[in-house]
Amino acid sequence: MEEQDIKRKILKGAEGLFMRYGVRSISMDDIARHLTVSKKTLYQHFADKEDMVTMVCQMHLKEGQKEFDEIRVSAENAIDELAKLSICLKRNMEEINPSLLFDLQKYHPRAWAIWQEFKKSCIYDSVKANLDQGIAEGYYRPELNTEVLSIVRMATVEIVFDDHTFPQQQFKLADVQMEIFDHFVHGLVTEKGRKLYQKYKEKKAIEVTPVNQR
Repeated sequence: MEEQDIKRKILKGAEGLFMRYGVRSISMDDIARHLTVSKKTLYQHFADKEDMVTMVCQMHLKEGQKEFDEIRVSAENAIDELAKLSICLKRNMEEINPSLLFDLQKYHPRAWAIWQEFKKSCIYDSVKANLDQGIAEGYYRPELNTEVLSIVRMATVEIVFDDHTFPQQQFKLADVQMEIFDHFVHGLVTEKGRKLYQKYKEKKAIEVTPVNQR
C-alpha cells in the first residue's frame, strides 16, 4: 500500500472514532488499536495528535464542501436544494458526537480555526446564494435580509452542540438540528415556496425510507 493510501486510511479511521466518541476521549493508542497498526506507523505520518486532528478536520470539511457543491449543482431550484440539504444534514448529525465541537474549541485550536473559516466561507456563502436564488425564484419572501439570515443560520448550526443549551441526556443532536432547520425554512418561504418545500420533503422521505419500513 502506498504511503498516501496508508495516510488516508489512518485519517478515515481516526475520523470515524472522533465522530463517534468525540476527540478528547480518543488517544493515539486507541487509533492504533482500531486500525491494527503500530503507534510508530501513526507517527511516521503525523507529528502528534494535534497534527492528526487538524488533518482529519481538513479532510472532513473538504469532503463536506464537495457534497454541498454537488447538491447545489444538481438541485432543480432553491427549495430542492434545501430539501436535499436537510437529508444530508440529518445523516451527518446522526453520526456526530455532540461533544465534538467543544473538544475542538477547547483542546485543538488549529482544527477549530479551520472549522471557523469553513463556517464563515463555505456555509455563509452557500446559505446566502440559496437565499438570493430563492428570492429571485419567488419561493422566499423578497424583504428578507439575506446577510443577517446567513449569519443566523451559521450560529444555529453550532448552537445544537452546546450542552448547556441542549443537554445530551435530554436532546438528540439530529432531532434538534432538524427542528431548527425546518423552523428556519418556514421563516423564509412564501406560500408558493411552502407548498413546494412540503412536496419535496414528502418525496425525499419516501426515497430514504427502507422498503421494508414503508
